[in-house]
Amino acid sequence: MEHHSLACIELEMALLIRRITSIASDKKIANLDRSAYLLLHQISVYGSSGVKALADEFHLDISTVSRQAAALEQKEYLYKIPDPLDGRAYSFQITELGTEELIAYKQARLARITELLKDWSEEECESFGQLLKKFNSTICIK
Repeated sequence: MEHHSLACIELEMALLIRRITSIASDKKIANLDRSAYLLLHQISVYGSSGVKALADEFHLDISTVSRQAAALEQKEYLYKIPDPLDGRAYSFQITELGTEELIAYKQARLARITELLKDWSEEECESFGQLLKKFNSTICIK
């Protein structure tokens, strides 16, 4: 790989992160933030999950995920399912209200992305999506 290509990627990633952070902090969509959206999405798609499994999935501390999940439980977006074999353990399941918020948030995000990419061709969008997916799959936070 050429140094110029890597330098371009590095700078564009920094700009992307800055701009995404700015958009997210200025314009809250629905009642979710990024971490809530990702937790609800994970549970919605893959089913109930414990804090340790969620922490492993997102490469976060158990305490961080526990705090995030507790906030979602307080908003009644998640509820706990006790583990019948271990009275101390439990997993989280998404509620109907949580599903509604997740759908509303995702629709708002898709509308924003649609607006941003309105001048892009379908091929450009497809290519960009595949490259982002590939890039995300190479990132392993330890």
